[in-house]
Amino acid sequence: MQRSRTGRILLEAGMIVLSLLFLYPLFLAINNSFKSFAEVMTDVIALPKQLSLDNYVYVWKFIDYPRLFLNNTIITVIGLAGIVLISSIAAYKLARTKSKWSSVIYMLCIMPMLIPFQSIMLTVLRLAKDLNLADSTWGLGLLYWGFGAPLAVFIYHGFVKGIPAEIDESAKIDGASGFRLFFSVIFPLLKSVTATIVIIDVMWIWNDFLLPLLMVNGSPSTKTLTLAAYTFVGQYTSDWQYAMTAMVMAVLPSIIVFIFLQKYIVKGVVAGAVKG
Repeated sequence: MQRSRTGRILLEAGMIVLSLLFLYPLFLAINNSFKSFAEVMTDVIALPKQLSLDNYVYVWKFIDYPRLFLNNTIITVIGLAGIVLISSIAAYKLARTKSKWSSVIYMLCIMPMLIPFQSIMLTVLRLAKDLNLADSTWGLGLLYWGFGAPLAVFIYHGFVKGIPAEIDESAKIDGASGFRLFFSVIFPLLKSVTATIVIIDVMWIWNDFLLPLLMVNGSPSTKTLTLAAYTFVGQYTSDWQYAMTAMVMAVLPSIIVFIFLQKYIVKGVVAGAVKG
């Protein structure tokens, strides 16, 4: 009993230390967002001499925060809608179809997770331009369908396998068509795992930097919040206090979403583990 208690205390202490290490960069960003340029250059770690919102007021006006917030929202909503809809239907069909080809298609669907984005980003950029998807918020949202679907299909597929096939048979006996069966019977059962996928993808899409840099960086009207923070960092001069402020303002909405919905991640993971 004593060994078990000691082990638990050491585990909790280790988790606290790891949490502080992960939170430290966020603390530095928030801390320096209240400083002047001279204070940032003098000591990055020291607390600000006085709390002032001047940096936030300047960044809000300079980057046109409401417009960029709307851009981020449009991109995130379009990306999430496609990922959830396409992945859930594909995973359900693949899990219910027992054949060799179904397994092959499933492997092809999840294999892109193993491909680094940097190795295909130039090809994606060229394809996006050919399809007129570049330099537009809706086009960027569509691109996230392809990059987010593999992981979502993998998660949904494992969850659907735990749902008894007898439910499908009962719905078909009652006269439900394929889409009616999925949207009225199966999809409500995927609520917990869908919440998990939504939260993970919100954190990813909202805070993504590289894909927006490639696709919409050339158009000021379609920039995202993370790209706006990058505008304060230049080759010859960098306004670090404004860059830190813009970064805090960019990631704050996704952090708030995560704080309020993090319990659904745990529920989804636990439910998937039990059902799978």
